[in-house]
Amino acid sequence: MAATAVLAFPSFAFNMNKKEIGLQLYTLRDELSKDVKSTLEKVALAGFTTVETYGFSIKDQFWGLSPIELKEILDANGLKAVSGHYNLGSFLYDGNTIEIPAAIEAAKILKSEYLTIPWIDEPFRRNIDDYKKIAQRLNEVAKMCQKAGLKLAYHNHDFEFQKHNGITGYEILLKETDKDLVSFELDLYWVVRSGNDPLQLFAVNPGRFTMWHVKDMDKIDKALNIEVGSGLIDFKPIFKASKQSGMKHFFVEQENNYNGNFFESIKTSCSFISNNLIKY
Repeated sequence: MAATAVLAFPSFAFNMNKKEIGLQLYTLRDELSKDVKSTLEKVALAGFTTVETYGFSIKDQFWGLSPIELKEILDANGLKAVSGHYNLGSFLYDGNTIEIPAAIEAAKILKSEYLTIPWIDEPFRRNIDDYKKIAQRLNEVAKMCQKAGLKLAYHNHDFEFQKHNGITGYEILLKETDKDLVSFELDLYWVVRSGNDPLQLFAVNPGRFTMWHVKDMDKIDKALNIEVGSGLIDFKPIFKASKQSGMKHFFVEQENNYNGNFFESIKTSCSFISNNLIKY
């Protein structure tokens, strides 16, 4: 019976035995700054089973908690940090490796699969050569991650889709990075916001997008987010193409425009995904 179900819904085979809906914790940044423990308890109660961290620093660690302390709270709530956003700007721009060992060690303590690069500062992404340099640095970090048993991913915004002499920065990153070492976390909102189609990206670069940010766009003001299923983005065809994408994990993210309160918003998004986008 289970085998038949997998054949019927191959795109969703990754979550047949256990519902896996993730949350990028930046969504709850205001709450985490007040109380990490109670915030993560509410994340689990809202229906999430995985999370993606953000904001790690050598000085402050995770909101004042060590990776070991954070792992204990996650474990107590049945949550797994399968990915984390780590700012390795000093290496990407200047080749300074000081941040890398700490980030890798934190990710290993959390038993994450992915160490994800979330951002490139504007002065370092102005032309083709800049993106080629970033791509090579991503390859270098990816080799370090591989040695540590981790995978590297890159998360996009909309600026990567700006053209430089007819080619986008994102195209350069996809072309110049080692497909066996560097994955991409596709922020679906920013792809649509930039005027591009996620399905076309999947078709041209199958298997490269191992993670997604599932973030909806407000129907009136496209600069705003909204609860998943309440906005402009039609996620059904995107989820149906998850196998072509290579998607293994996805994370709800909402940066603003919460309906009522933070926790009601994430619960609304989780319920929509569970009821409408994931097949069993």
